[in-house]
Amino acid sequence: MPVLQYVCPACGKRFEELVKKYDEAVACPVCGAAADREWAGEMYSATGKPAKKCSGNCKTCGGCR
Repeated sequence: MPVLQYVCPACGKRFEELVKKYDEAVACPVCGAAADREWAGEMYSATGKPAKKCSGNCKTCGGCR
């Protein structure tokens, strides 16, 4: 289960959340609005090494190289 970064469009709160799936809906812990995934930070492959050209969007990825 990944820990992902989110940002709330209503109140601006940035937070991390442990989710079961990447596309799981997450609510803001402050105001309860639907939060958006924040695509920031270092991306790592399944081997634990930094990925060279990773967008963080696993749905469109051709695999970590």
